[in-house]
Amino acid sequence: MSRRNQSDDQPEATGLKKGLTSYGDNGFSLFLRKAFIKGAGYSDSALTRPVVGIANTGSAYNPCHGNMPQLLEAVKRGIMLAGGLPLDFPTISIHESFSYPTSMYLRNLMSMDTEEMIRAQPMDAIVLIGGCDKTVPAQLMGAASAGIPAIELVTGSMLTGSHRSERVGACTDCRRYWGKYRAQEIDDQEIADVNNQLVASVGTCSVMGTASTMACLSEALGMSLPGGASPPAVTADRMRIAELTGAQAVQMAHDKLTIDKILTPDAFENAMRVLLAIGGSTNGIVHLAAIAGRVGLDIDLQALDRMGKDTPVLLDLKPSGQHYMEDFHKAGGMATLLRELKPLLKLDALTVTGRTLGEEIERAGPGFAQTVVKSAAEPIYPQGGIAVLQGNLAPGGAIIKQSSADAGLMEHEGRAVVFEDAADLALRIDSDELDVTADDILVLKNIGPKGAPGMPEAGYIPIPRKLAIQGVKDIVRISDGRMSGTAFGTIVLHVTPESAIGGPLAYVQNGDRIRLSVSRREISLLVSEQELASRRERAPVVVPSAERGYKKLFLDTVTQADKGVDFDFLRAPQTKGTVPR
Repeated sequence: MSRRNQSDDQPEATGLKKGLTSYGDNGFSLFLRKAFIKGAGYSDSALTRPVVGIANTGSAYNPCHGNMPQLLEAVKRGIMLAGGLPLDFPTISIHESFSYPTSMYLRNLMSMDTEEMIRAQPMDAIVLIGGCDKTVPAQLMGAASAGIPAIELVTGSMLTGSHRSERVGACTDCRRYWGKYRAQEIDDQEIADVNNQLVASVGTCSVMGTASTMACLSEALGMSLPGGASPPAVTADRMRIAELTGAQAVQMAHDKLTIDKILTPDAFENAMRVLLAIGGSTNGIVHLAAIAGRVGLDIDLQALDRMGKDTPVLLDLKPSGQHYMEDFHKAGGMATLLRELKPLLKLDALTVTGRTLGEEIERAGPGFAQTVVKSAAEPIYPQGGIAVLQGNLAPGGAIIKQSSADAGLMEHEGRAVVFEDAADLALRIDSDELDVTADDILVLKNIGPKGAPGMPEAGYIPIPRKLAIQGVKDIVRISDGRMSGTAFGTIVLHVTPESAIGGPLAYVQNGDRIRLSVSRREISLLVSEQELASRRERAPVVVPSAERGYKKLFLDTVTQADKGVDFDFLRAPQTKGTVPR
């Protein structure tokens, strides 16, 4: 009996024949692989089907993914009903509140884990199950690099709770009530009572934080099924989407609908429009830049800002509005929003269904009366949620979430009150000796990609306690870090280049004057270039480094915010262009 040499047809291999382990004998490799999987109870009939991998991110440390067992079963059911063989496997799982020093520090590691497991294991398509802030972008980054047919399934948002008859949900209300507690407006007992009600079920934050933003952007990119962004985690709607996602993955495997056919420049432009229109998390632009970089595209921040001039915020969701994700779902979800945005969208962009975005909008029907998604004639905010700033303080750009800022502070000049790093902030922010007024500008250094490391969400600098007690609710804040999409305030973020590598922010001193003008898209340090040069010469910056391990890899290769805070060697080898074109 002769042995078949599969080396010639290896690139066309499917199912369990894909990516055979190297033993020097492909026939034996397949024979051994089948022997082991049969040990798990699979029949020859099962092993001839298209294989659909399922990235299982269930973890006791990740309550945002607490519905993973139910989702997994529903996805498997959909795959089997469509004639495929489901094989789930674990990957790194990251939760925002359970990751030290920050979830962003681990996003790239999760993306590498996802990419390499897709490459290493035989599968014709992959279902990515993610939810909490950095998991969805990590999966899309890894899948984009791996290149096979891929479809995203988000875990869904949590339900809202109730505190003394007031509806509450994580995490905008977390910050609101914590602000009240710091200002001594509520006592220990009430803050404990609130803590019991903020997270009413498993699932992601119920407001337009980063998780909800990425759920919406995944659908806008065409990477998840229509209607997949909004169903809450613990609903039958979410389970049905999971089943349909499994079935669609099988179809994508048959059609060889690879991810590069979906993640096109038009898809990213659509996602940018949606980011602006939902009042999405500022993290969204960092993640889009990272995903785009994996397919050889750069996000043009200035073009994003121009798009914002004619893309109003239409979604009445906290923190820019008043509602929660479950309300958005009841209002028709993304179909309702995309219908309103249709004149601004690239309708020929392909989706995981094999149909275009325009076709999917038409299939969704005419819609119905609702109050959560506003019309372009009566928006929540007249421009996009995010504005891009430039000036001598941020030569590479900075951003502000203007839709959740104080209108009275967006044209402001003030005195800098400087914190050198997060430890300095924690030490002095609540001191009665802190020299600060409501007209000042708080500046926090060294919380950028290399400075922290990992660019934590420390950009939401708390109101100094002495001002909070006086009733101050907002103050201009500037940093090279990020803030949660659930946060609000007049906060300038992602100052590039960061202070840890010698950006101008590193040389701001107490008492310097800073000018913020959102209307002119300006963030300026009112110090002469001669004085700044003198400061650089007197105290040159030492760029952070590490001797070993993942921290060394991170510090040696991480890019700045405008490139997505990805590792430089993970980006596509060649840049094909910018988005929008």
